[in-house]
Amino acid sequence: MATRIIYIVAGEPSGDRLGAELMRALRRRSADEIRFEGVGGPLMEAEGLRSLFPISDIAVLGVFEILPRLRLLLRRIDETARACVASGAEALITIDAPGFSLRVAPKVKAARPQIRTIHYVAPSVWAWRPNRAKLMARHTDHVLALLPFEPPYMTEVGMGCDFVGHPIAELEPPAAEAVEGFRAGFPSRPILLVLLGSRRSEVARLGPIFGETVARLAKVVPGLQVVVPAAGSVIDEVEAMVAGWPVPVTLLDPRGMAPGEAEARKFLAFAGADAALAASGTVVMELAAMGCPMVAAYRLNGLTAFVVRRLLRVKSGNLVNLLTRSEAVPEFYQEACTPEALSGALLPLFMRGPERAAQLAAEAEAMRAIGRGGEPPSDRAAAAVLRVLGAPQDAGFIPAV
Repeated sequence: MATRIIYIVAGEPSGDRLGAELMRALRRRSADEIRFEGVGGPLMEAEGLRSLFPISDIAVLGVFEILPRLRLLLRRIDETARACVASGAEALITIDAPGFSLRVAPKVKAARPQIRTIHYVAPSVWAWRPNRAKLMARHTDHVLALLPFEPPYMTEVGMGCDFVGHPIAELEPPAAEAVEGFRAGFPSRPILLVLLGSRRSEVARLGPIFGETVARLAKVVPGLQVVVPAAGSVIDEVEAMVAGWPVPVTLLDPRGMAPGEAEARKFLAFAGADAALAASGTVVMELAAMGCPMVAAYRLNGLTAFVVRRLLRVKSGNLVNLLTRSEAVPEFYQEACTPEALSGALLPLFMRGPERAAQLAAEAEAMRAIGRGGEPPSDRAAAAVLRVLGAPQDAGFIPAV
């Protein structure tokens, strides 16, 4: 059996999850043995990857947040490109984090033009900076798109592109008995999830606002309990932030747990909570997959926000709303992200009224749009990768239906 080397790079926690699922699917589908090298987080490391350096070194968001770490980021870009070339890999798969990934790919392509470059998660050119697709095409052979409306933006500039579906579509809510068991562990109801993000800057910027939101809700929602799932990279910051909140807080600390176990516990909390207050991002779709109604919010550095506002081409930053062409999920950004606004939008979600029903219906519609009910997106992504490489696929493999 031949051994294929694939260099795979994820630049943030959401990409780590995509990478781990893709690694598993490639091993299932490939008729050849595959060895992975590259950069990833704990989930990819659990699949056997030895990361070149910690993923936290490059998990930075925002134009002006990058500046203090620019020297490190540039060094990591060079190190990653050199290591990829030295590995002899036949393919470089970069996952999301375009600010990092799409600077590695040109260096690799320049040194080894024959390598196949595949980018997983199409940059949101439909939302801002549409010229990025044309720039990508200079060094990217193929794109794996998560959203059904993305392929034309890629193919019109000369790249191959497959809509593979969003891996979050593979998530199914835990069994009802498990959810009831989770809820039984709380002495009172309702349960509010608070998700502060996976970056230190997010915790620092959103923590005080979310804390005041919780304080306001506590005055009008009797028995309110708060559950805070935290990424291991920011657990100390989150723990300090929630210490003074005026309600009982259960902090879900992933330290000391296997990555899969920690993730399963997190999704159980998503399914068991009555509502969520979330830093807008990938977690919005994870909450939708678990059927948890939410309010999404975000604040960028003021200068970063100034730049982004002038580039945006869409009104919503929330995929549930974009996929369903609705405003079912309340979203508040920058100066609109205030405790008054957030608490006001959360309050109806604790009731069994029209706002909650409309959001749950939109979440279900969004899940269908990204592939729930069909072949698992990670298998579709793996099949596309192997096809691009001209690699044989396991004839005995039967995809899940």
